Amino acid sequence: MKYKILLIFLILSYNLFSQEKITMEEVQNVIETMKQIYAPDARTAILNLEIKQEENGFFVMGETNIPKAKEVLSEKLKELNTSIKLEISELPSEELGDKIFGVVNISVANIRTKPEHSAEMATQALLGTPLKIYKKKGGWFMVQTPDDYIGWLDDDGFSQMNKVEFDIWNNSEKIIVTNKFGFSFSGKDENSVPVSDLVAGNILKFKNVDDSFTEVEYPDGRIAFIPFKHVQNYHSWLKSLEINQKNLISTAKSFMGLPYLWGGTSAKGVDCSGFTKTIYFLNGVLLPRDASQQVNVGELVDTENGFDNILPGDLLFFGRKADGDKKERATHVGMYIGDTEFIHSSGMVKINSLDSSRENFSEYRFKSFIRAKRIISSLDKNGVKLLSNYLFK
Repeated sequence: MKYKILLIFLILSYNLFSQEKITMEEVQNVIETMKQIYAPDARTAILNLEIKQEENGFFVMGETNIPKAKEVLSEKLKELNTSIKLEISELPSEELGDKIFGVVNISVANIRTKPEHSAEMATQALLGTPLKIYKKKGGWFMVQTPDDYIGWLDDDGFSQMNKVEFDIWNNSEKIIVTNKFGFSFSGKDENSVPVSDLVAGNILKFKNVDDSFTEVEYPDGRIAFIPFKHVQNYHSWLKSLEINQKNLISTAKSFMGLPYLWGGTSAKGVDCSGFTKTIYFLNGVLLPRDASQQVNVGELVDTENGFDNILPGDLLFFGRKADGDKKERATHVGMYIGDTEFIHSSGMVKINSLDSSRENFSEYRFKSFIRAKRIISSLDKNGVKLLSNYLFK
């Protein structure tokens, strides 16, 4: 009798354990499905969740910047088991109060993968770039740029604002720096003390102008003067832009010889996708940050039978082609400039050819070519954003 009772106990224990194991798998499956729907790219969306097993069920904790994801996830998990406990915080964090916005305050801000200076640089943001702020850790803040990229920026790199302050900044008249490199000064004299360095694409609040200097205001309230010839009114600049092959090539070639910099998106240094992003930004177009993201926007160019259909301005993607169970992976990008040549950042900004008879032929890039995408034909559609519609409307 004792053995029968023990056997029954063991069977019940095993069944209970199996049921818990299945439930854990089901919970995990729901979470993975939610991530695929609401946060398929962790670089641009936050849905960080952790499952813990307790005596009476499961505990799901984490954070998200997508309220809808939290709502749907809660419903799905309750359908599985009403005893599942949830503790998912919505970002921005309450710790920030109403200061959940920011504007980059230095010429080029380095945004990192972790809240520490030794962490990998994920991307950069130029002076005047508006930011969403999600949470704080020490002197670091998790921020999101207009291209939706998420990373960590130290508190010296931007000015934190509430909604009123942020709206005042966004609605103010602005100038954009069009000179590749330069400085702003404390007086109307290039021999006066500099306020900061500047690079092309920096944006500041307009204050006043005379024959030789434009007076500007930084996000933190600093006043400075920039040589008039180095800036333009931001909206006038936007209206004057013609997004065409000639201008894209001219912009790209103006960066020739610039050093490669992992995470770089400015005239101080660029990585491959930072280079193509900067080319298009200076022509009024906002592209996604990375090559693996840029490959998903624009119009596909037919290259089945060679490169004859590629036009100047098209983006060329390189990497690993799909093979069996291995998916295609875009790891490099450049821009076609015509006559079999493309310009890209690889060691430095340079020009290579897809023609094996040319001295600048790159066999490595030729063999690793994946596809070409046309951006000019997809302005404000197919994932290609115009600055005029997404930045300082």
